Amino acid sequence: MADARSNEQGAPEEARRPAASLAEVLPCAQPPLEPKAPDVGPVQEVAGGVPAVVSSLQHVWGEAGPLRGSRLLLKVNQEDGFDCPGCAWPDPESHRSVAEFCENGAKAVAEEGTKARVTPEFFRQHSVAELAARSDLWLGKQGRLTHPMVLREGATHYEPLSWEEAFALVAEELNALGSPDEACFYTSGRTSNEAAFLYQLFVRQLGTNNLPDCADLCHESSGTALGEVIGIGKGTVTLEDFDKAEAIFVIGQNPGTNHPRMLTSLQAAARRGCQIVSINPLPETGLNRFKHPQELIQLIGPGTAINRLWLPVRINGDVALLKGLGKALLEADARNPGRVVDREFIRRRTVGFEAYAQALRAVSWDEVVEQSGVAREQLRAAAEILAGSERTIFCWAMGLTQHRNAVANIQEIVNVALLRGSVGKPGAGLCPVRGHSNVQGDRTMGIVERPSPAFLDALKRELGFEPPRNPGLDTVATIRAMHEGKVRVLFALGGNFLSATPDTEFTAEALRRTRLTAHVSTKLNRAHLVHGRRALILPCLGRTERDVRAGGEQLVTVENSMGVVHTSRGAVAPASEHLRGEPEIVAGLARAVLGARSTVDWQGLVEDYDRIRDVISRVVPGFEGFNRRVREPGGFYLPNGPREGRFTTADAKAHFTVHPLPRIELGPGQLLMMTIRSHDQYNTTLYGLDDRYRGIRNGRRVVMMNPEDLRELGLSEGQVVDLTSHFQGETRVARRFVVVPYRIPRRCAATYFPETNVLVPIDSFAEKSRTPASKSVVISVAPSAEPAA
Repeated sequence: MADARSNEQGAPEEARRPAASLAEVLPCAQPPLEPKAPDVGPVQEVAGGVPAVVSSLQHVWGEAGPLRGSRLLLKVNQEDGFDCPGCAWPDPESHRSVAEFCENGAKAVAEEGTKARVTPEFFRQHSVAELAARSDLWLGKQGRLTHPMVLREGATHYEPLSWEEAFALVAEELNALGSPDEACFYTSGRTSNEAAFLYQLFVRQLGTNNLPDCADLCHESSGTALGEVIGIGKGTVTLEDFDKAEAIFVIGQNPGTNHPRMLTSLQAAARRGCQIVSINPLPETGLNRFKHPQELIQLIGPGTAINRLWLPVRINGDVALLKGLGKALLEADARNPGRVVDREFIRRRTVGFEAYAQALRAVSWDEVVEQSGVAREQLRAAAEILAGSERTIFCWAMGLTQHRNAVANIQEIVNVALLRGSVGKPGAGLCPVRGHSNVQGDRTMGIVERPSPAFLDALKRELGFEPPRNPGLDTVATIRAMHEGKVRVLFALGGNFLSATPDTEFTAEALRRTRLTAHVSTKLNRAHLVHGRRALILPCLGRTERDVRAGGEQLVTVENSMGVVHTSRGAVAPASEHLRGEPEIVAGLARAVLGARSTVDWQGLVEDYDRIRDVISRVVPGFEGFNRRVREPGGFYLPNGPREGRFTTADAKAHFTVHPLPRIELGPGQLLMMTIRSHDQYNTTLYGLDDRYRGIRNGRRVVMMNPEDLRELGLSEGQVVDLTSHFQGETRVARRFVVVPYRIPRRCAATYFPETNVLVPIDSFAEKSRTPASKSVVISVAPSAEPAA
């Protein structure tokens, strides 16, 4: 068995494990071990350039062919095209280039536009157990799913069935439950606004608020933190603000891999003299230098320097670092009263400043430096940049959101921004950079387990039913409830539930204890192979594909990271005539499950998506005139009080908050590990086995460690090791990782997910937001206990 779990004393956890070894009797929950060690070379100093162009074309032309692939690329992020299936970075408002995509966006388009197909014949040839023994990369490269498929109880192979039979099977299981709360309905950030709104409507008409979402795994901490202190769980900047900022702080984020189009904005800012500060445990190539692939002169030069300053913070040392910045600003203001801290803004627009200032004075510089791992001189240099900037933007991503103290991390950013009055004015503000392209829109549409009373009241007025008022289950609670037998059905609208979630073996056991798992998907993934008694795969249209209904060719809408709602229109024919759009799938499901219990004209709504948007316009604030406004060039901004200069908290003030310094207890030989993406990856989708910028190729099972830690632990470069995580007396083990010396702070380590999700404990999550703490995993490293492959 590749990975195992026990308590610290070695006693088996009978309540959490079947009597026989899972690996002996059930399909693998984790990817197989790699047959050889990866190749490790030098870290690249420049992002983009010719290698990015070559990689983009290789992926797109290789998967979709030169003609079809080029046609798709010319439609990505265009006014008359489709929204990139990748990240949620906004499109330029004034001018869009012919090639409005990045390298990883091209890879996402290639994955969806591939000519390869997974047909019923494929499933006849491959059993579930055989497929589970394949790598995640191999599974994804088999191509697009073409037919609805069912795995019947006790069967070894998926087999085809009709859509009507699939809906009837789901209806049978859901209507046999003792309560609607025995089912959970997961959502991926790929889902359009129209599909998400219909989905939450169906689930609430069924009678539950069990709507776990991929946001639970990433930026829920941002929404929770911002909602408490500024009154809205979204960012406060627009793309135009990047053209006006004098300083930009990029914290816990790797835009070169995860949001490459952001580099265009950072490059333009750096060229006009904006000072960019990166705060991250790892040096990231995209924040060092960038060659814009569309600037021919750049391709032969050194590229544009992006960072003015890099602060190599220890993993989860951000609260200490941000307190250090605040402390330095207060000290500078004491030397030059009224010149650094925006006292007038604080007096008129905020509360809690005195308590915050007092707490900062109580923290010593020794504590700040020790906990953050950043020298006082570097912190002072960053504070000087802050003090000299009248317009500062603060960006962050999952490097901050996946810790136990994640909400505190983000609220400490807000504290620093408020000190300088850097919210609600041009060129300044807060910018959580979302991952999936409509993860923010799903929340806006009501995909949330704790909906506001106002939203439920609006549903009741518009659609004539009483929505459930009890809180539902988030993603971690859903896994727990499945494991305990309280949730018997999991329906997932997109995503790769097993690989995206923490504690892989525990989650696999939870899925196996359900009566039905059903996944709406475009491609094969590991969540299809670890399942309930029965399982369904329901193939859907992708973003790139035309969706034609009785009312003609349809468009859908999405919301980007900056609150802009805009259209997305497919450009090519579907991969199979048997595919259905997500709105049609949800409507068919609702008709089969609810029958006469629902008075909603489900079929009528999905024959013309304008009808769905008309309903949304009367339910969701900010969507008035939805159909008209979304067809205007660039779409429209949703209301955002803090961006517009007014805080929407109960007292109409922004709130300073006080948080203790997190205490990270590491025993002898222990490290704090964070999970990260490679450059050939988007969320759980693998495009290849290379992490080009970090110099790692042909493999993913690596652990990046500080060279001094290697010497102290008696380990060597290239050695094969086992990783053991430690949490509340439990251990979890991931086998056979290759040691890679890397420029990372002492007693820190980095690994790729989902390979090390097995080490993330199900009960280790952020306070308040309950986001899994995937970037605060205490591990020990030892030579591998398994023989060489």
